[in-house]
Amino acid sequence: MPDSSYSQELPPDIQQGTTGVPVIDEAVRSLHASGTLHNHARMWLASYVVHMRHVHWRAGADWLVAHLLDGDLASNHLSWQWVAGTGSHKPYLFNADNVERFAPTQWHSPGSVVDQSYEALDDLAHGRRPMPAARQLSATLTPKDTASSVANPVLTTPPEGLQVGTAASIHQDQIRGREVWLVHPWALRAPPADVPTDAVVMGVYLQQFHAAWPWSETRWRWVDTAMREVTTQRYFIDAADLAACLGGAVRVRSVSDPHITRWLEPFAQLDPEPALFPGVDRRCQSFSQWWTRATRGSRQAGELL
Repeated sequence: MPDSSYSQELPPDIQQGTTGVPVIDEAVRSLHASGTLHNHARMWLASYVVHMRHVHWRAGADWLVAHLLDGDLASNHLSWQWVAGTGSHKPYLFNADNVERFAPTQWHSPGSVVDQSYEALDDLAHGRRPMPAARQLSATLTPKDTASSVANPVLTTPPEGLQVGTAASIHQDQIRGREVWLVHPWALRAPPADVPTDAVVMGVYLQQFHAAWPWSETRWRWVDTAMREVTTQRYFIDAADLAACLGGAVRVRSVSDPHITRWLEPFAQLDPEPALFPGVDRRCQSFSQWWTRATRGSRQAGELL
């Protein structure tokens, strides 16, 4: 359907896990409790948001990526587009039978809006009929069932209690004449072996990124715990201020990553982001063909890195 047919805002009952559809509410509770979500649950949630509630995929994708502990914009948003069927006539649909086959009992959703034939759901997805309120579960939710995302707010700045510095707290005299290794949220690792032992290891959260892509409080704390393990100092800082503070360094290095490269590359030497899979020497006609070739001879995930 055209963009104008979709809401640009994700309804509160979806964000709070109080839709009355068990599979959706359990998925949202799981997300808020752990910051992770099984692939089936991600697809079911996205399909419900886009095709049954007629909410634009971008609104759902922006919300979900904020809550995933290791959320990746490309992986998350392209997956939402796949479910939505952008560039395709085929939406991804699921029903109660599919949930019953793959999910625990408390996720099963008989009598709800998802308890329909795929033909009926396809009509709903394409706007040939509105979502029937009568198909929602009629049971009254208990207070426990209404546990919501209110306790896991989305923030553009570090939450209270995260002890991170600002540009004003950077001691430039300690940086002058030394090499600086920048740790950012997509490179939570110790410096490589060729970084001098007296290099300044500094963790950074760039204000520009978080203004555009807020994180849940849970994600902030998870990332910061990992960053503290590999840095001696951490800052929430404007990219231009960071560049100015590091002007006296003999060299500034970090790791390239699409989330953050455009702000770092004007003043930092960026190592290429590591490949997650070995190269395949010829074009593959499908994902399955590529996967077979890329993983040939490997038995454990660690062998791919």
